[in-house]
Amino acid sequence: MDSLTQIVLGAAVGEAVLGKKVGNKAMLYGAVAGTIPDLDVLVRYVADTVTTIELHRGFSHSILFSVLAAPILGWLIWKVERKSEASWQDWSRLMFWGLFTHPLLDTFTTWGTQLFWPFDLRLAFQNIFVIDPLYTVPFLLFLLLAMSRKRTDPKRSRWNAMGLWVSSSYLLLTLILKGITYMKFTESLEAQQIPYIAIATRPTPLNSLLWTANVETKDAYLIGDYSLFDSQPIQFRSYPKNHQLLGELQKQDKIQRMIRIAEGWFTISERQNQLYFNDLRFGLLSLDTDETQFVFSYKVIPESEGIRIEETEKYDTDAQRLLGGLWHRIWGN
Repeated sequence: MDSLTQIVLGAAVGEAVLGKKVGNKAMLYGAVAGTIPDLDVLVRYVADTVTTIELHRGFSHSILFSVLAAPILGWLIWKVERKSEASWQDWSRLMFWGLFTHPLLDTFTTWGTQLFWPFDLRLAFQNIFVIDPLYTVPFLLFLLLAMSRKRTDPKRSRWNAMGLWVSSSYLLLTLILKGITYMKFTESLEAQQIPYIAIATRPTPLNSLLWTANVETKDAYLIGDYSLFDSQPIQFRSYPKNHQLLGELQKQDKIQRMIRIAEGWFTISERQNQLYFNDLRFGLLSLDTDETQFVFSYKVIPESEGIRIEETEKYDTDAQRLLGGLWHRIWGN
């Protein structure tokens, strides 16, 4: 999830664990703990694109990291906060839950997380977008209400608990909506007599009302959208796999690693003699029926000693195109 959401979650967890003893400092250190796992993004300054993608939401998002880092960070906080009522064990417990709930929440997103690192298992339930105001905003409001109360005020813990309850309930609701929309997509494929190999569904940006599906067929991927307000049949757009365009490049180590990262959901496109590796898991840059540009697209650049992978640049106009069409499409067709 986005940084603000993880800060809010970490702060709320910190308050639940230690708020009665240390007040707002529990929220502060909980927020810090909720931020730490995402510091793995700094690896992009020292590693190539493929390695950076592989390491993101890896070790720092694992149970193992939470277990190892919590007592160390707890001891450091205990040294700084010697005047507080909390012990080293108290601070360690706060840090563990702050660190652990971060990747736990990330498992519900499209990217997922390697919660059981070093085992090669990425959990991605794909039922909530990485930024969802309906999850974050109510959660934040309840946290602010709790923060405004003294640590001895019973209403403080009640407001905080309400925020955790409401956010968790919304998360459960998105799982139910995923199940409902999954059935809508599969029923539509059957009604249109479209044979398929696999299907993956996820919510579109910033909401849980409009969902999209990637459908694998023999030679192409189909992409369709479904809003809970739709009254018309789902229409699927076809995107050829074009895996053959890679030729001998498909044997390259970096290409094989990119295929594993994309979990097989990728197409190859060619523009002006330049090959692009398109990761389908995050969709297209807009909802236009003629859109061909994917959110995550990578240049495949041959070099004398192999290949280089570079992520294509994104611009503000791309986000504007997506959000503009998204607002209208949510309300159905």
